[in-house]
Amino acid sequence: MHISNKFTGKLYAIGALLVLMFTTALGSIPILFLGLAKLLPNPRLKIFCTTVVDKIATIWTDINNVYLDKSNPAQLEITGANNFNPDDWYLVVANHQSWLDIVILQRLFNRKIPVLKFFIKDQLKWVPFLGFSWWAMGCPFMKRYSPAYLAKNPHKKGKDLQATQKALTVFKQTPASLMSFVEGTRYTQQKKLAQNSPYQHLLKPKAGGISFVISAMNKQINQLLDVTITYSEEEHSLWDFLCHRINSIKVNIRQISIPKQFLTASLIDNDKIQLEFREWLNEKWFEKDQLINEMKAKNF
Repeated sequence: MHISNKFTGKLYAIGALLVLMFTTALGSIPILFLGLAKLLPNPRLKIFCTTVVDKIATIWTDINNVYLDKSNPAQLEITGANNFNPDDWYLVVANHQSWLDIVILQRLFNRKIPVLKFFIKDQLKWVPFLGFSWWAMGCPFMKRYSPAYLAKNPHKKGKDLQATQKALTVFKQTPASLMSFVEGTRYTQQKKLAQNSPYQHLLKPKAGGISFVISAMNKQINQLLDVTITYSEEEHSLWDFLCHRINSIKVNIRQISIPKQFLTASLIDNDKIQLEFREWLNEKWFEKDQLINEMKAKNF
């Protein structure tokens, strides 16, 4: 029976992947032409194309959400903030455990806030269909340089934020939701030990990227949407989810006001303010760590 269930689960997953691949390929066709049009040096055309791409991405997410809701038995329990405006600007942060987090975030926020623009690792731009679609949507592709690399190559300092700066010129003119996994990578116990993280369930948050966004957006973003995700099973990859191996998922959303002293263009350049911001973010991460403890303490 156990072998039969594992085989059936894999069939569910293969079927879901085929559906997701089909919808992704279908949505990528118009995005391809709109993306090419964005290469023309016309700011109004770029904004128009980005808006249309966002509408296509919204419909694509609708289809995927309906399919996954109908075909997957995992229960989704959502608590916390729920008063959102699709015509406003948002900065969304979340703990990061697997690619499944992205599916959950799309399920949470589609049509409630503007389309999520993820901070994406530069190497992911080569993912078929998705890489080009992310670029057409205006998602910043981030190149992260280590302190040791920057010490040897000081001319590279600030290069990792250039893609964000370029993307923000469009985001300032049309409502956007910027999504950052501020831990910088997916959580594992090994990574936690390697960086000597003071948190039980989290890695250390990186303040540089989101502080750059806050300083550059000229007070259009004054709140964080802090999303905390926990899974009922220890193994909670996207594949596990598609195989129906995850019974339930708990999500909490906190809407946190960013203190006024950080809503300034000097946030990224002023060392004193930047240190205060890092301390504030670390404090929110300790609160998040405790929240995960409370969510896990309740029976799934």
